[in-house]
Amino acid sequence: MRIKVDSILRVALVAVAMVVAAPAVYAQVNEPEPDKAEKPVDEWVKLTPEEYIYKWRATAIDNMEVYGIPASITMGQAFLESGFGNGYLARVANNHFCIKCKGSWTGKTITHADDRPDDCFRVYDTAEESFADHADFLCSGSRYDFLFAYATDDYKSWAKGLKQAGYATAPDYAERLIGVIERYQLYLLDRPDGLKLYDDFLAGKLSLDTAITPPSEPTLEPADSVADAAVPDMPRDITTAYADRGIDPNNFRVSINSHFGYNVFRTNGAHYIITKRGDTYERIGELFEVSPATLRKFNDVENRTQPEDGDVLYIERKAARWNGEGMFHRVVEGETLHLISQIYGIRLTQLSKLNKIRPTATLMDGQTIRLR
Repeated sequence: MRIKVDSILRVALVAVAMVVAAPAVYAQVNEPEPDKAEKPVDEWVKLTPEEYIYKWRATAIDNMEVYGIPASITMGQAFLESGFGNGYLARVANNHFCIKCKGSWTGKTITHADDRPDDCFRVYDTAEESFADHADFLCSGSRYDFLFAYATDDYKSWAKGLKQAGYATAPDYAERLIGVIERYQLYLLDRPDGLKLYDDFLAGKLSLDTAITPPSEPTLEPADSVADAAVPDMPRDITTAYADRGIDPNNFRVSINSHFGYNVFRTNGAHYIITKRGDTYERIGELFEVSPATLRKFNDVENRTQPEDGDVLYIERKAARWNGEGMFHRVVEGETLHLISQIYGIRLTQLSKLNKIRPTATLMDGQTIRLR
């Protein structure tokens, strides 16, 4: 687990923000006159470039794995278009990519001066929706189709292609995008294990002790079955139903640690706990030093959702694919794609894309679900 390392990085970023002046990078859209400005959608605190990248780096990686858009491109565009989160549209409309309304947009809008005095821009309820819409915007727009022929680590071709396709009107847009990616080494996010690579780079940049590593996990004696490794009050239907599904019993529901009275388990490389009656994402987030919003994202649930007694609740990001034995899961009546994603430790968006079905689709008894 990287809980301790992440905490140190967050503290260091706050400290740096107090003493380091941010470089002059501005959003594409200018600030309005003060008497005509909308108020921020939420309490807003000015971010440094490093804080902004650290906050959204995992989201950029998610979009790369699901949509094929380089994480460096997503992060670099968000950086430029939003003025690393401090731009007007990012603050008042959660629009981090300056995406205009266009004919297909049916959501909320805001009028703001850009190419014309009354250009229409999209408004999102959350910044996460802006990142998701940016990915969908590139994937669904035919003029961007040619970009997906480039490798996800070929950020220069992507940057030049975005300018060629008309994403932005600035004549030096490609050069600026490449410059940001290289200045902040965002290309590290495009590589395998990009999250760790970037965090290690950031730790070095902030002069942290890069020798700090998470505590090693204890060696475990193999469990004979999932049931043998069960913890008290574990839902028996889940325990027994998955005992013979190809899930490695040595890496499933075997307690590897304990934290504030919660047994910590691991499956498919991701750590999780079993919730207790009365648990909330806010309480769990406080105990494990993860924001409630991030915990909900890890578990693919909507805002304001709360866990139920006996739920699997991941305290770190799930994997993009199943790394255990077997490639398929056979659906039992009543199962959902979300439940399967929680059982196997696979992100719901990735499982949905892999099987070409909606995350909320009704599954049929006996249906085969690909895991990788």
